[in-house]
Amino acid sequence: QVQLVESGGGLVQAGGSLRLSCAASGRIISINAMGWYRQAPGKQRELVAGITSGGSTNYAESVKGRFTISRDNAKNTVYLQMNSLKPEDTAVYYCNARIIDGSSWSDYAYWGRGAQVTVSS
Repeated sequence: QVQLVESGGGLVQAGGSLRLSCAASGRIISINAMGWYRQAPGKQRELVAGITSGGSTNYAESVKGRFTISRDNAKNTVYLQMNSLKPEDTAVYYCNARIIDGSSWSDYAYWGRGAQVTVSS
């Protein structure tokens, strides 16, 4: 069974930084695209940043120049470095990964349980 576990959330003042990590574990054959989404209270979940298996990245306009996504394929881990945080970045951040697992040998989108990020003004 494949699991994604996020870590690194917390409370930070505006202008500060946080680094989120998400580690995938279980019977993993390969991991394709990975990404971070967020959901603020009363809003829909939105894509924050994505990274392909080859390292190509894309970002939401609202975080470009402030957030950096990266991955360590040897550790099955994706990171999100968040700098110059703003109160509007407050949300639950979810890790997502398309994984081919050793049970089904199918490509499936897995989600983590979420990490709370709160930015105070």
